[in-house]
Amino acid sequence: MTFGLFSLLPPVLAIVLALVTRNVIPALFCGVWLGATMLAGGNPAAGLYNSFGDFIIPSVGDEWSVTVLIYCGLFGVLIGVLQRTGGAQAIARAISARVASRRGAQGATLGLGVLIFFEDYFNALTVGSVMRPITDRMGVSREKLAYIVDSTSAPMCLLGPVSTWVVFVMGLIGTQLAAMDASGSEYLIYLASIPLNFYAWLALGLIVYIVVTQWDFGPMARAEERARTTGAVMAEGATPPSGHEVEEMATVPEHQARKRNMLVPIAVLVGMIPPLFLWTGGFPENDLVTAVGEADGGQSILIATFVAVAVGLAMGMAQKLFDFREAMDIVVDGIKSMTLVYIILTLAWSIGSVTAELGTADYLVTLAEANIAPSLVPVLLFLIGALVAFTTGTSYGTFAIMIPIAMPVAMAMDLSLSLAIAAVLSGGIFGDHCSPISDTTILSSAGASCDHIDHVRTQLPYAITASVAGILAFFVAGLSGSALVGGGAGVVALVAAALALRLLGNAALRRREALAD
Repeated sequence: MTFGLFSLLPPVLAIVLALVTRNVIPALFCGVWLGATMLAGGNPAAGLYNSFGDFIIPSVGDEWSVTVLIYCGLFGVLIGVLQRTGGAQAIARAISARVASRRGAQGATLGLGVLIFFEDYFNALTVGSVMRPITDRMGVSREKLAYIVDSTSAPMCLLGPVSTWVVFVMGLIGTQLAAMDASGSEYLIYLASIPLNFYAWLALGLIVYIVVTQWDFGPMARAEERARTTGAVMAEGATPPSGHEVEEMATVPEHQARKRNMLVPIAVLVGMIPPLFLWTGGFPENDLVTAVGEADGGQSILIATFVAVAVGLAMGMAQKLFDFREAMDIVVDGIKSMTLVYIILTLAWSIGSVTAELGTADYLVTLAEANIAPSLVPVLLFLIGALVAFTTGTSYGTFAIMIPIAMPVAMAMDLSLSLAIAAVLSGGIFGDHCSPISDTTILSSAGASCDHIDHVRTQLPYAITASVAGILAFFVAGLSGSALVGGGAGVVALVAAALALRLLGNAALRRREALAD
């Protein structure tokens, strides 16, 4: 049975409910239930039964899905280990000892944000809280600190080779590859999307430009002027978040915090992945290229993460930061911390199975081939992803909804899978940066102890500037088929926009000064 236009109802319901309720979990479940009901001939009771029996339970029981859930849990444990051993604290302390200017304080914040690429929450809370005393001392506004923290945390999680976001997205890609009966390594496809994630690169590039030149524009320029001239790092009447998340973070006494406590486990994690890829790909029986192509990316990352966790725990116990019982508590708490990810992934896999049964992807492909130029597909994916992320406040939910739609459309229209995935990822980050209800935006405000609305208001012009350049980059990349040409167009557009906004800001400042005189 073919459902045609009606096959769009489950994903559309999921998107609409996510926008209305601002909660992706009930939205995804309702999408699964509606699709199962349609497949059961319109019987809602049978649809509810089949939601679990035919879609949710099989999704969790699949070997690939279990692998993803296990390494998601191990990543949660790794974050807990790094937090408890104080490596980030030691690195921040070493950086602060070398900071002697406003530019240096902002550059150090950026550098630490880039270094902690493996988890956005840990990044937002750690970088903001440890750099805040330094930026306050150098007269950097809290708004600027929150902007740097927020605009490095999410982009770096998708530009690094391994992170909690990477394993989540890999889970979605792998499931969709199986649904499309397509070959390829989900990890290699993800790695190929990194240079195409134009918004993430441009957002980071804009921070570097702003930090180096100290040319701010919009509300941020006024916040920085206030901090420079009056020493007030926050606006009058500002109400920073309580920062209870920061207070709940266990800190290590300074004399016990060591840089190697973070650097060694991360080096183990990243360093083990290439040899594990070769091993699981049958090297040396297979040649290098074949081995990488046939590697089991999920299991490779799982083993690398497990070993990194074991090394981190061993280092912590050897330094008497915690005993064996506390180490096991860290393991349990880390696995529990990923519960939301488990639920979203399970429901995302389930709605992907539902839409496959309904023929949603086939209908969208037919529609897109008849009405949309291929060069516009990446731009549309970026814009829709941004809208969903802005209104729901969750990038994870956006990826869960959009990637099962983007991949079949890209394959049918002979577009790069990595480009389509990158467009969704970029849109999710942009919407996240603009949304006042985004979890990472809220945590960035908390970590920096900045008034939340002030943070959103001052960051918005920067996010929009990077997004305009990103849209041009995706359009040019879709048109030319070249990531290099698309990226170059985005960089040119970003620099031109930043210079134009700076000139307009200077003109407005001169007018205000003339009126004041």
